[in-house]
Amino acid sequence: MARLPYVDPESVSSDVSEALGRVPPLNIFRMMANAETAFRPWLRWGAALLSELALDPLARELAILRVARLTPHAEYEWVQHVAIARSVGATEAQIAALERDDPEAEAFSAPERAVLAFTSEVVRDARASDATLAALGEILSPREIVELLMVIGQYMMVARVMATTHLELDEPVDPAALGAR
Repeated sequence: MARLPYVDPESVSSDVSEALGRVPPLNIFRMMANAETAFRPWLRWGAALLSELALDPLARELAILRVARLTPHAEYEWVQHVAIARSVGATEAQIAALERDDPEAEAFSAPERAVLAFTSEVVRDARASDATLAALGEILSPREIVELLMVIGQYMMVARVMATTHLELDEPVDPAALGAR
C-alpha cells in the first residue's frame, strides 16, 4: 500500500484532472499529481525526455534501467522501462545483464558500456570521473551528454518518489501510450 494517497482526478483542479486524462492511468502519474502546480510542467519535461532528445533512445533506456537497478526500491521504474527499452531495441541479453548488475557484459557495445559507466558514476558519486567523461565525450556530443545527465537526474528523482511513497506496481504500459521513441 502506498504511503501517500493517489490523487483522485475528481478532487483536483480541472487542469490536473485533464492532464491525468491524457496519460495512461498509472500510479506514478496519480502520485505525482499531488504536486498540483508542478505536475503539468513535469509531464511536459518527461515527454521531452522520452521523445525530443538528440540522445539515442536506446542509450536513454539503458541509462534509465541502470538507474532503476542502482536505486533500492525502484522496481516500478524497472518494470515500466523494460518494455520501453525493448521497444527501442534493447535485447533480452542486455536487459538480463542489467538485471544481474553486469553493465560490462558482452551484450553491450563499447559505446553502450561507456553510457552505463557514466550513469553508474553519476548515480553513485553525483559526478563522473574525468576519464569516464572523456570516454563518453568520444562518442557523444556535449548536447547528448547533458541530455543524458537530465535523463539520469529525472529518473533518480522519480525512483526516490517511488521508493519513499511505496508506489504500487502497475502492469507495463504500451510505450506508444507514453510517446516514447
